Amino acid sequence: MSETPDIKKGLVGVYADESSISKVMPETNSLTYRGYAVQDLCENASFDETAYLLWNGELPSQAQLAAFQAEEKANRALSPALLRVLREFPRDAHPMDAIRTAVSFMGMEDPETADISDAAQRRKAMRLLAKIPAAVAASNRLSKGLEPIAPDASLSFGANFFHMVFGKVPQPEVLKAFDVSMILYAEHTFNASTFTARTICSTMADMHGAITGAIAALKGPLHGGANEAVMHMLKEIPSPDVAEAWLRERFDHKALVMGFGHRVYKTGDSRVPTMKKYAEIMAEVVGDKRWMNTSAVLARVMLAEKKIHPNLDFPAGPAYYLMGFDIPLFTPIFVCSRITGWAAHVLEQAADNRLIRPLSFYTGLEQRPVVPLAQRG
Repeated sequence: MSETPDIKKGLVGVYADESSISKVMPETNSLTYRGYAVQDLCENASFDETAYLLWNGELPSQAQLAAFQAEEKANRALSPALLRVLREFPRDAHPMDAIRTAVSFMGMEDPETADISDAAQRRKAMRLLAKIPAAVAASNRLSKGLEPIAPDASLSFGANFFHMVFGKVPQPEVLKAFDVSMILYAEHTFNASTFTARTICSTMADMHGAITGAIAALKGPLHGGANEAVMHMLKEIPSPDVAEAWLRERFDHKALVMGFGHRVYKTGDSRVPTMKKYAEIMAEVVGDKRWMNTSAVLARVMLAEKKIHPNLDFPAGPAYYLMGFDIPLFTPIFVCSRITGWAAHVLEQAADNRLIRPLSFYTGLEQRPVVPLAQRG
């Protein structure tokens, strides 16, 4: 047997490739997209501008943004065939399974599925950005026995999503909080789902295949599903008054506390203060501060006792709940945002591609002969 190599479980600390899309800047503890801190983008740009930035490297001019928005609006409608497929999904199917299957179907009916040229991949990315929210909303309504609501090209990206889910558009404060969440979730370096997308793309598979695989990776509670788990956890706590006792009981049983810790951030997730600000605005708008007050207790005790900071999912969960979204819809909303980052990485991987094929160190049995069946007793 050869000497055991230095195996990095979970690829911790391994640089798999170069990327110019995003970085966590240690000196400022800021997540940056193409050099811009996300908190600055949240306050001074829109999700549409952020999507353009991730795909093109620079923020758009007014004319470029108008053209980008017009293209997105023109591609929102789902095909009659996809709508028929969505109607056949089990009513109790998880929305993440529904959107994963819907995206795979989109790939089958896309006229450019087999074309992996940069121009075609960009057009497919735009179609996915436009259609994924429509598929998420339609599937959600059908699961409740309601008819899908067609997209409205006169509405902004966020307003149209609320329109398709609820049949109405909320006040500007809610739309701003939603837009901020979309910016914060749009991209985050080589996370599990992004690396999945790049791995699939490295085989020269198509955009839809890469995004389908990314969605499958995102469903897991250690990745995107954490925002759902956070809200389920908060709902277990009767009131903020008993939050500390509830948490200490979790400590006693060494139970996992969702929404805390991050492999990249050691001194706190830089996205949390911005999302927390807008979650608190949502609490004011709705007139329900229970979730944010409970969250504040958990965050204080976790930091004091465990020296662990909350991550983005911790304030995003209650923010989406206060917006009126069903908990199983939280991670599909994440998909509506992260399609921008995934697509940016697929484009970057394809531009200088090499098949991603790591090694494994074998620890099984040495080579041995096959004993014929009659001799095995």
